[in-house]
Amino acid sequence: MKKILCITYRSWATEIYNRLNEALPDYDFKIINNKSDFKGIEDITEFNPDIILWYGWSWVVPDIILNKYTSLCLHPSPLPKYRGGSPIQNQIIDGIKTSAVTIFKMGKGLDDGDIISQLPLSLEGNIKDIFKRMSELGFSSTYKIIKKGGYLLRKQDHKQATNCKRRKPNDSEITIDEIQNNTAEYLHNKVRMLTDPYPNAYIKCKDGSKLYITKTKYND
Repeated sequence: MKKILCITYRSWATEIYNRLNEALPDYDFKIINNKSDFKGIEDITEFNPDIILWYGWSWVVPDIILNKYTSLCLHPSPLPKYRGGSPIQNQIIDGIKTSAVTIFKMGKGLDDGDIISQLPLSLEGNIKDIFKRMSELGFSSTYKIIKKGGYLLRKQDHKQATNCKRRKPNDSEITIDEIQNNTAEYLHNKVRMLTDPYPNAYIKCKDGSKLYITKTKYND
């Protein structure tokens, strides 16, 4: 029986893992969905998986693991575009309407591994809507990869790579400068990309308090 180790701390990735566990009863799954529960190489060597899924993982995976175990990752962007943290938010604020769910074999660099699967992902709606579509696509792609028992790899064109920075809570502020120098669509996109579970968009008031904005509507 083949073993699949699933490691994450993201709810959308846990949903993928649980569905795979139900859909593939002939495989032995172990799911770690809390960073504090992950003991590192000890957990991996003890289980000795055939494949490790690192969906939604945000920390560097040591070479000793990548060299010994097949490690796959899911990234919500059309790699090599938008490598790095907060790819969905960065694409939305750039006005991108269609992204991709990319599954790739992890390499030593940031999101630079060979691509196995890449399916279009709509960025319409709020973050929860996008996560739901991402989870559906992630499940169907991963299920096919595991059932097939093999995959073709396509190298990324590193010359076409772009990188994005992980957003911080302070980046959720909508400043007067932003209001005066951007379109209504830009501000609408900033609000919808920061709905729960992310730190919501806000305006800082005169008394220092914050007015949070979770839903907007605008006219073209």
